[in-house]
Amino acid sequence: MKDLIEADVVLGIKITRTENEISLDQSHYKKKILKKYNYFESKPACTPYDSSVKLFKNTGDNVNQSEYVSIIGSLRYIGDCTRSDIAYVIGLLCRFTSRPSLEHWNAIERVMKYLKKTQNLGLHYNKFPAVLEGYSDVDWNSLADDSKVTSGYIFNIAGGAVAWKSKKQTILAQSTIESEMIALATAS
Repeated sequence: MKDLIEADVVLGIKITRTENEISLDQSHYKKKILKKYNYFESKPACTPYDSSVKLFKNTGDNVNQSEYVSIIGSLRYIGDCTRSDIAYVIGLLCRFTSRPSLEHWNAIERVMKYLKKTQNLGLHYNKFPAVLEGYSDVDWNSLADDSKVTSGYIFNIAGGAVAWKSKKQTILAQSTIESEMIALATAS
């Protein structure tokens, strides 16, 4: 075994170093999937999800399940590695992989168009004071067709995210306070 040099790409994540900062991004991977699924020339979207759209199971015309699942897998990889901003919508869209409809497909298209607009975004860490900050929140009025809420958290250090998650709660909360406490417990 020999030391070659500092790695510049690990598991498809590009690492860029400067004297004061380190950045992680997947711009080359995003470009690859945008081309693969024919969204590279599409009109960009400013946000990953339209919050006025309500998604439900088993509604509308079915779409190609294998392509839906394939795109979801690609988006999950991006969201899990370098893009916490799409974690909520990807978690939401994962709930419909068994029978995706046109409404779900339209939501995926919006995420792809958002990635088109923001393909150069990633994680950036600097010589910020190394203070760990954590945030959690709950979507009490969940978009799914059940009573369980979605909670999420993010932890930052040195100016960048180090851990994040968006997930439907497994416990049925009876109040906003209870759902917030469940979210805090999940984050901790």
